[in-house]
Amino acid sequence: MEHKQEPIIIGVTGGSGSGKTTVSSKILEHLSGHSISIIQQDSYYRDQADMSMEERINVNYDHPLAFDSDLLVEHLKMLKSNQSIDIPVYDYSEFTRSNKSVHQEPRDVIILEGVLILDDQRVRDMLDIKVYVDTDDDIRIIRRIQRDMEQRGRSLDSIITQYLTTVKPMYHQFIEPTKRYADLIVPEGGENTVAIDLLVTKVRDILSEDGRDEKFNG
Repeated sequence: MEHKQEPIIIGVTGGSGSGKTTVSSKILEHLSGHSISIIQQDSYYRDQADMSMEERINVNYDHPLAFDSDLLVEHLKMLKSNQSIDIPVYDYSEFTRSNKSVHQEPRDVIILEGVLILDDQRVRDMLDIKVYVDTDDDIRIIRRIQRDMEQRGRSLDSIITQYLTTVKPMYHQFIEPTKRYADLIVPEGGENTVAIDLLVTKVRDILSEDGRDEKFNG
């Protein structure tokens, strides 16, 4: 039986609104045709079905304890062993995990995106490439306002209150310090084409060395 190589896991992190999703999408776009997928850390918010709505709303979602890191670690281990997983689907309107899941087959390249993926050493140790997207605070809050109003139905007042009370303090306490673990710091997010090209070239080199890039050449 042929032994299958472990997937390359790329961690993409940075503050809320830093451009993590754009960077991840650019990597995905540049590696189009390869065996690749993106996993969001946000999918691993804890199940809070046993809590009241008031309790759920008051949870600090920018704190490491808001995430079910044990499940994320378990799933990453399974993917590294070339086993499929079922990723939870989080319901932002209900502030808890839904009863749905997304089936994910193993891939040669997996992008793990999230604000706190470098905070947990167990997750860090499974990342082959660690990327920190570094973007100015003012730009990040503007992007967060646009996203939460358009995609998550939040009011402007609630977004600003959440930003000042939890998002910004948690960023400086837990997220920004993880920059020291990064292999690559990307200023300007998705606009930094040089950094993205370097990253994609590195991934292609690894795939080529492992013999997994042959079917994509030519």
